[in-house]
Amino acid sequence: MIRRKLVSSLIFSSAALWCAACGANSNSTTKAAPATTAQPTVEVVKVASKKLAITTRLPGELLADEAVAVFPKVTAYVDSISVDRGTRVRSGQVMARLVAPELAAQRAEAQSKLQAAEAQRAEADARLASDQSTFDRLKSASATPGVVAGNDLEVAQRTVDADRAKVEATRGSAEAAKSGLKSISEIEGYLEVRAPFDGVVTERNVHPGSLVGPATGAAASSLPMVRVEKISKLRLVVPVPEKYSAGMSAGTKVDFSVPAFPNQTFTGTVARIAHSVDVKTRTMPVELDVQNADGRLSSGMFPEVLWPVRRTEPTLFVPASAVARTTEATFVIRIRDGSTEWVNVQTGEQDGKSIEVFGGLREGDEVAVRGTDELRAGNHVMTKPFVEAAPAK
Repeated sequence: MIRRKLVSSLIFSSAALWCAACGANSNSTTKAAPATTAQPTVEVVKVASKKLAITTRLPGELLADEAVAVFPKVTAYVDSISVDRGTRVRSGQVMARLVAPELAAQRAEAQSKLQAAEAQRAEADARLASDQSTFDRLKSASATPGVVAGNDLEVAQRTVDADRAKVEATRGSAEAAKSGLKSISEIEGYLEVRAPFDGVVTERNVHPGSLVGPATGAAASSLPMVRVEKISKLRLVVPVPEKYSAGMSAGTKVDFSVPAFPNQTFTGTVARIAHSVDVKTRTMPVELDVQNADGRLSSGMFPEVLWPVRRTEPTLFVPASAVARTTEATFVIRIRDGSTEWVNVQTGEQDGKSIEVFGGLREGDEVAVRGTDELRAGNHVMTKPFVEAAPAK
């Protein structure tokens, strides 16, 4: 009897607990409020417009303003050479003397021809003078009728004309002989190898006794006697990428540095612009004049050039962090009327913390400071102006 009462009590308690739980679940379901999603807050900045004015680092090469490989003008032997690598020379200074024995024989032959021509000319002049005198006397005597036959006077006239022609011929021969001797003298002058301008000898390839010749034919591939460079002024050649070629102008001052003097800045002036892009490298050669009176810089150096990049027209800028990149697109997030838009852009040069953008943007548009693909197009957001943190002291 007691056992039955305990079982009934347990069943009743369980039923009561079950009903209480059902009631609790039913009440919680009816009283739960619908969930609401808060709109995210996005920091925004306005798209700015300005003219790009930055510097970028480009490689360059220093070349001598003038450089000449000196070859002799005649085939000869080196008798002496007074310069070597590093020697500074003045314009017209004798750097080497050559010897060519065959030139002496040619000079003697030319002098002999000139002497013979001069002798023939003197003989022709004397004959002309004699025959002219005879003709003059005959002509004077012919004034008296019957004293001189007319045929004799005509023969004398023809003899004078022939003598005069011979004199002209011998005069031409003498001038030709004189020109031949002058030519030999000029060739002998080539035996002295002189500096073409003020500069420094950067290469020497011959010694006394060396056989040298002009840079023609087979000798064209041979080394020059010496190489002279003018280094008081240098040419800095900069291959400027095509995208930086706009806005260049002659007279612009450009700074550069060289590894030999890492803590010093030098300056060159834009002097020559190729106005033609190399199709292989997509660069445009630009030459700068660099004054080098103290000779500290040398040709062949490879400077780092601080090249100025300028735009002729204003372009749009946004913070670099505003540009988002995915495998499919590069974009910024524009906020209009609290709604987000993805605007595809192309980026240009970076100016500090800002970067150039080209696309469907306008000056004054509001864009998210932090561009990310997590902020999908069409989302509703709240905006607040971006305030840059003050730099730490």
